[in-house]
Amino acid sequence: MTYVQRRNLALAVLAAFIALLLLSACGTSHHALPPYEPPLTKTDFQHVRTTAYTHTESDHRQYSNHNALGGELHAAGPPIHRAEVTRATLAYEVPRAVSVDENDSYSPPLQRFSMDERRTATRTIKRVPKTPLTVKRAVAVSRPPQIGSAAADWSRWPAGTVFRLLSTGQSYRVEDYGWALSGRNTIDLYMPNQREMNSWGARQEAIEILKWGDPQESLQFLQRHQDYRHIKRMVLELEGRQKEAAKLR
Repeated sequence: MTYVQRRNLALAVLAAFIALLLLSACGTSHHALPPYEPPLTKTDFQHVRTTAYTHTESDHRQYSNHNALGGELHAAGPPIHRAEVTRATLAYEVPRAVSVDENDSYSPPLQRFSMDERRTATRTIKRVPKTPLTVKRAVAVSRPPQIGSAAADWSRWPAGTVFRLLSTGQSYRVEDYGWALSGRNTIDLYMPNQREMNSWGARQEAIEILKWGDPQESLQFLQRHQDYRHIKRMVLELEGRQKEAAKLR
C-alpha cells in the first residue's frame, strides 16, 4: 500500500468516526419526550407514581450532588413510625379502688400532619365516686425531620412543594426536574446511594401536600431555559397551554 493510499484510508476512517459522533449527538438532541399524561387534580392528598434517583447516575453526574435550583441534594430522614390513633393505658401503684368501664376506648380524631408537631390528647374517665379524672399525654418533637430532595414536573408540583409519604412519614421538597418527568405524574425521590435507589424501585404512593410551591416562581425560572423541550413542555403547561404541551414531542 502506497503512502497516498494509507493517507486516504486514514482520512476515511477519521471521517467515519466524526460522522458517527454527529449522528449520536443528533439522536440525543431529538430524543422523544415521554408520553404526556393529563395532570392529577390538585388536592392535599394524592396517589402518585414514585421512582428514585441518586447523584451518581450517568445522566446526573455532570450536576454532581446539586439540584436544578443550585442547592445541594438531601436525603430524607429515616422513616417515621407514628400511631395516629392510640389507646390510653393507666397503671396504678396503689390497690385498685377505681372502676373503669372496660368498653370505654379512646380514639382521637385524625389530624393533619404538622412538621413541628406537639399534641396533647385528653381523656376523661369515670371514677367512684363520680370525680372526673383527666389523663394527659403529650408527644413533643425536639426538631423537625430532615426534608429530602425530590424531582418532578414543576407544572404539576411547583418548585418548593413539600409533601409527606403516608407510608413512611418521610417528607420531601421538590427542588429538581428531569427529562423523563416532563408531562408525567411521577415524582422522583432522591436517595443517597445506588443501593437505596434500587431498593425503592417504582412504587405507587399516597402523599399529603404540606405546602404548595409558587407556580409563578417556577415559571419565571423555567422560562430562562425553555430551549430544552422538556422544560418548554412545563412552561406551556404553567402558562395554561395544556393542549400545546400535550402535542410537544
